[in-house]
Amino acid sequence: MSMDFPPRDVDRPPLTPQQYEVLHGGGAEAAEIARQRLSRRRFLRRATLAVWGLSATTAVAGALNMLYPNLAGQFGSALNVGNKSDFPAAKPSEAKLDQAAVFYRQEAKTYVVHLAKDTPLLLSGQALSDQLDSEWIVKDSDGSYWVALYQRCVHLGCTVPFRDDCVSFKCPCHGSHYNVDGEFLDGPAPRSLDRFRILFQGESVIVDTSQLNNKVQHPDASTRLIPEPTIACA
Repeated sequence: MSMDFPPRDVDRPPLTPQQYEVLHGGGAEAAEIARQRLSRRRFLRRATLAVWGLSATTAVAGALNMLYPNLAGQFGSALNVGNKSDFPAAKPSEAKLDQAAVFYRQEAKTYVVHLAKDTPLLLSGQALSDQLDSEWIVKDSDGSYWVALYQRCVHLGCTVPFRDDCVSFKCPCHGSHYNVDGEFLDGPAPRSLDRFRILFQGESVIVDTSQLNNKVQHPDASTRLIPEPTIACA
């Protein structure tokens, strides 16, 4: 005589013929077998959910790491670009790339500009203080002025070089022209050069490339800080 068994549940171990007879006979022994099989099924389901949850958590963590990477020591973070002594100050008319007043730091994609305390200024008093703040220009304890200019031309994004021959920044792509402090002079640029936050830790110069000021508009008579260069820039 053949014996028919119920379809196998993949979450449950197969029944032996003896267990099948006990289950259909009822009683305490049948209840214990049923309880053991239910516990195993719950365990398997919970284990499956735990594995799924761990996989989902790992995937989300990976995505967040891509969106918000740890940029410590890289462009997009605060970078130590040298000591104050590495950046000799000078008047705008005496600026020379990497020698006086204007210094390029590739790791920060920044021109560190250090203007002498006797730089001729067109503003004074509260108007000067307000304009320095709005342009993120820092007046040091010795009276000199610091600003960190982003290398990108605000017109179409070309890298804009500093020109010793005309003591100013001149974009080779479309001719946008900026003064030593990054203020707009002429050309198609919609505003002055963008700049990063600059600060000091002791004698170290820190450029925070995670903070960008792209709000400095074309200067006028009430906001221009330093005179325009007297040398033509072809």
